[in-house]
Amino acid sequence: MMLDPQIAAMYRALAESLQSLGDFSPPARGDVHALRAMIDGSMPACPAPLSTGVSVREHTISSSLQGRFDVRWYEPEVAKVGELRPAVVYLHGGGMVAGKAEHYDGLVRYYVQQSQVPFASVDYRLAPENPGAGMATDAVDAMAWLIEHADEFGIDPQRIAVMGDSGGGGVAAGAAILARDRGITLAKQVLIYPMLDDRTTVPDPNIAPYAAWDWDSNWTCWSAVLGADIGGDTVSPIAAPARLTDFGGLPPAYIEVGDLDIFRDESISYAQRLHAAGISCELHVLPGVTHGHDRVSVEIDVSRRTLAERCRVLAAL
Repeated sequence: MMLDPQIAAMYRALAESLQSLGDFSPPARGDVHALRAMIDGSMPACPAPLSTGVSVREHTISSSLQGRFDVRWYEPEVAKVGELRPAVVYLHGGGMVAGKAEHYDGLVRYYVQQSQVPFASVDYRLAPENPGAGMATDAVDAMAWLIEHADEFGIDPQRIAVMGDSGGGGVAAGAAILARDRGITLAKQVLIYPMLDDRTTVPDPNIAPYAAWDWDSNWTCWSAVLGADIGGDTVSPIAAPARLTDFGGLPPAYIEVGDLDIFRDESISYAQRLHAAGISCELHVLPGVTHGHDRVSVEIDVSRRTLAERCRVLAAL
């Protein structure tokens, strides 16, 4: 398998930059707090496309479990008067153990500007402090809050989508399942290189040389989410959506993954099972592309294309 030439050049430059910082080694398998620190330390440096004309408001909402969490409401500064709009509930990446809504501020602003669709970006509570189905529950609580305030925000409650990337893509897929089970109808699930399967812990030699997110880190995160249940027979599909057996009633999907991403096979399988259940799914498998390509550069050709494709899907809600 071959790496996209622009991605290869991007990673060479990144490797040289890391070398200049001295000795660098990834956190040990199972050290979730070190992995969180590494991810949170790198997130602020992730680029985002330029955008203008988007306003943001902060809200704090109550959980149906316990406690409270924050939601950022993004919308175009100039909206069409008297017209109900769709909306997106967005879940940030970070392996379900790291990341914040603020790390995705620039990217969310871009999506809103390009699609003219408002976003509710959720600071869902992370594992291991909020394990299992807790993250998807926060996401569905945000959906319920958005539906409750639909008139205030000028949105159509029948045109709400859920979207996320990486760990947030897994949370988004789990939230779509939980929303279905609670009787909430979603218009779309947009899953960007989603983390779906706790059993993806054995290296693939064809992907290993290019793995921007590796199997040890994946095990660390799933272990934080599921504890001793990881890889077992009792895992809830709301926590690990690849465990789902009944796909009926789920919203149509857009799924995007690189063919050099360790999440490739689980993403393809998820799309196939959606199709088998009669659920529409648009699947993009990107040749020569690694995990999180657009979080390293928004200027390379594949990032420009994928960002445009996502905005096309959002604008059609």
